[in-house]
Amino acid sequence: MKRRDFIQQASAGTALVTLGSLGLQSFTSLNNTTKITILHTNDVHSHIDTFEEGRNANKGGVARRASLIDSIRKENPNTLLLDAGDIFQGTPYFNYYGGELEFKLMSKLKYDAATIGNHDFDNGIDGLFAQLPHAKFQFISANYDFSNTIMDTQTKPYQVFQKNGIKIGVFGLGIELNGLVAPNMFKETKYLNPLEISQDMSRILKTEEKCDLIICLSHLGYNYRNSNKISDLSLAKATKDIDLIIGGHTHTFLPKPTIVKNSDNKNVLVNQVGCYGIYLGKIDFYFDSDKNKSANGTSIIV
Repeated sequence: MKRRDFIQQASAGTALVTLGSLGLQSFTSLNNTTKITILHTNDVHSHIDTFEEGRNANKGGVARRASLIDSIRKENPNTLLLDAGDIFQGTPYFNYYGGELEFKLMSKLKYDAATIGNHDFDNGIDGLFAQLPHAKFQFISANYDFSNTIMDTQTKPYQVFQKNGIKIGVFGLGIELNGLVAPNMFKETKYLNPLEISQDMSRILKTEEKCDLIICLSHLGYNYRNSNKISDLSLAKATKDIDLIIGGHTHTFLPKPTIVKNSDNKNVLVNQVGCYGIYLGKIDFYFDSDKNKSANGTSIIV
């Protein structure tokens, strides 16, 4: 899909979007709301430096992203920072350091969690495993079964975070590797159906973990025309209890999240911020005293 088509499909505004039954106007007059900020990146592809020329001149770069994230955290300490995969591959930094620099810098930026993209296998599953000691954040993957590989026990299907009394459940999904990655690179990693896994994860996070906010960290891709391939949009429509899908893989530039109706006819936000660290996604969730929630979101140029 062309970039302009993606933008035209983005239907969430900067106005509050209800994710439950509480009316929009109710939030505008409440002083006791709790604000949770979700920051996110995807498909950074080893871009460490600011672009010096071309259409993205003077944009991006880890140092600038760090300053932006720091200022947002100062404004709201109840902030999570997430990445939707394809951390590796794209500049000589990866060719030389094999992912060490990327993980070290993400750790310095205090990422809370990331999922795994197909290009994160570009040095093989052994290459990915070798760099894990440099990552001081959790890798989350629910639909890659690593049980017969060196990555066994190195990821979690989901992680629960607590911020100011709000429980936030995050689970991860990866794209099917067969056809994208050479089999000898991912070895015996098994791909599990993301729709079935999402239904299971959202149930666990909602009913067992009692999460107030459920986020899917996805590297499935935003949308696929004339295809039965599972995408973020189709996943949002077919599931329930997911509040936000943070996407990757298709390098989709959305200026603001897309609103999708789920299987219960409730709003789900789907967002993705292109690639190369040019944008930072920012979505604010507001909870009233009864844990009813509303949200708004935007993409911030770095």
